[in-house]
Amino acid sequence: MSKRTVQLTFAIVTSLSLCADISATAKKPPVRRAPPAAALRCGDLVSFQVLLDRQGFSPGQIDGKAGANFSHTLAAFQTEKSLPSTGQPDCATWKALGADSGEPAITTYTVTDKDVSGPFSKIPPRLAQQSKLDALGYQSTTELITERFHVSPAMLAQLNRGVPMTAGSTIKVPAVTAFDANAKPVHDTQAGDITIQVSREESALRATRADGTLIFFAPVSSGSLHDPLPPGAWKVNGVSWHPVFHYNPDLFWDAKAADEKAAIKAGPNNPVGVVWVALNLEHYGIHGTPEPGNIGHTESHGCVRMTNWDAARLAALVKPGTAVTFK
Repeated sequence: MSKRTVQLTFAIVTSLSLCADISATAKKPPVRRAPPAAALRCGDLVSFQVLLDRQGFSPGQIDGKAGANFSHTLAAFQTEKSLPSTGQPDCATWKALGADSGEPAITTYTVTDKDVSGPFSKIPPRLAQQSKLDALGYQSTTELITERFHVSPAMLAQLNRGVPMTAGSTIKVPAVTAFDANAKPVHDTQAGDITIQVSREESALRATRADGTLIFFAPVSSGSLHDPLPPGAWKVNGVSWHPVFHYNPDLFWDAKAADEKAAIKAGPNNPVGVVWVALNLEHYGIHGTPEPGNIGHTESHGCVRMTNWDAARLAALVKPGTAVTFK
């Protein structure tokens, strides 16, 4: 093992000791809400979210709701396309998203034997209990399918009322690029040199080319009152796929007195998800999460959390030396 590999491994282990999810509600600035689906003159909220996702503007979970994640993402897309940045769906934005292409926003998928074979196991809430598991994989076929197609459990159920999640069943899912938790991201050589910016105010991450083109936008959860996001200029040290999470209670303000150090095995339900992007900032990184529905809505222990599928997208864009700004 090279000296650089040892240094990177140590940095990842040290940083992973700090980051995990907390459920305290984050204080967010007021956002402009989109009108209900019935009031839209063009399209519907689910279709807007699917089309944004396809363009690299992630709304987080596709849930058909006009919340803060959707409004921020839509406003970013509108700005990039030189449209009025209202954060609300309209016909001009619908057209700019390529809605006239004829490609449906909802497609069908046939559940396979592999999808239902598992192994699935319930993830206990405490880290000490999680450390006893051989892996932190999915807990059910439904959880696997929702992450694969970037959709909330409630929306998946709404699309498939009365349809069982069993092998051979044909279900309706968002027509997005499917996420595979077992497929390590391949670096996108076409992306070129990019810079990453994380904004606490809008709870979002931006990946921008040198010419100013925004090529990826996604909601994040970042920092808290106890562990605020440190503003400044940093850089990527490396990317770890399926990292082991090293819990150190000494680094957590809300740790219990009886808590002990623990190593949590890899998997999509690992406290830092499937990806860890290490920074040259001690204890801080950008990573996935086992709770995609909380992204943009809850706080963290200082690090930057994304859905697993968005974290995988980011991992394909960055490389050692990529500039990262926190503001």
